[in-house]
Amino acid sequence: MSRVMLLVLDSLGVGALHDAADYGDAGADTLGHIAQWCARPVADGGRGRPLSLPNLVALGLGEAARCATGRTPPGLSGPVAWGAVHGCAREQSRGKDTVSGHWELCGLPVPWDWGLFPRREDTLAPDELARLAAACGVPGFLGNRHASGTQVIQDLGAEHLRTGLPILYFSADSVIQIAAHEEGFGLGRLLQACEGARRLADDWRIGRVIARPFLGSPDEGFQRTPNRRDYAVPPPAPTLLDHLHDAGGEVVAVGKIGDIFAGRGITRAVKAHGLDGLVEATLAAFSTARDPALVFTNLVDFDQEFGHRRDVAGYAGALEHFDQQLPRLRDALGPGDLLVLTADHGNDPTWPGSDHTREHVPLLAWGPGLRGADAGVRDSFADLGQSLARWLRLPPLAHGTAAF
Repeated sequence: MSRVMLLVLDSLGVGALHDAADYGDAGADTLGHIAQWCARPVADGGRGRPLSLPNLVALGLGEAARCATGRTPPGLSGPVAWGAVHGCAREQSRGKDTVSGHWELCGLPVPWDWGLFPRREDTLAPDELARLAAACGVPGFLGNRHASGTQVIQDLGAEHLRTGLPILYFSADSVIQIAAHEEGFGLGRLLQACEGARRLADDWRIGRVIARPFLGSPDEGFQRTPNRRDYAVPPPAPTLLDHLHDAGGEVVAVGKIGDIFAGRGITRAVKAHGLDGLVEATLAAFSTARDPALVFTNLVDFDQEFGHRRDVAGYAGALEHFDQQLPRLRDALGPGDLLVLTADHGNDPTWPGSDHTREHVPLLAWGPGLRGADAGVRDSFADLGQSLARWLRLPPLAHGTAAF
């Protein structure tokens, strides 16, 4: 058999890249700072108990962090399992966003600079705002500023229900986000508005338009729902997914992977929500995947629920919970199968603001037929895509050098 279970632990960076200062992220370290906070005494503002990730450590997570920063985070030292490949990778694409990270992991570094929205207040100029409103089919917007997605619906949710105007907000990434009440505004109407925004976003070189539906009331507060939808620009050239699909293999996209690749190279998309739901969907898809196959999952909660919200305790708890699920994922592998864990960028929950951070990502792989190795620091995320192409018996990709 030749099947791959690839999980992106969304935002689990392992230390700032050499160019992080260009993004205001010099010194960021998602995993390292979480581990330091956990080990710090409660009296000093920490958890008072080291981060406990024995299964991830056995796959080499502590070693991946060490190769990126020169130090092993507190609590993450330990022997690496026989047969595990571990290392870290630098991103060649500019930026620190989801689309660039995932495309490069699949062998396609982004060859351009994305369009960005640098103004934190009044982000779009009046003429740009009018063009976007027309494209979305709405009379106008609330917001039009950089904001945390969970906070902006609390700030503007009541006014949104009163006026019927959707909430428009931005971040440091190449993304337009539009939030609206599923019932008061309508989920279908929100998705139609975002489809219109996607057409205009192409002119602005914007990577994604994200629909952010929510429910609730001014009295009880507002909560985002699982019906998020990402409208990404299609990849400009074939990725690992296209090559496997065209060779007759199966590509199962779990969670938001289908949206990130705009449906390109995907045999089947599986929607699932929450960390447990995504793990269960991954296991179910892998149990029926034919040879050759790639089951590709994004574990968005690390980023969406904890990184952007700067919730260090929540991030640590989610990592420990996922670590307990790893034996089930590992035990699902048969001869010739491969389990791969990585990330797409950082999102240091101890860092100022609410944006992603420019960091190395871990590259961890294990399988019954894999020969263990220290892969060191890789010069591109694309080294993972090249490695998987070789594992799946595909011709070499245009970018990257195989690490195993």
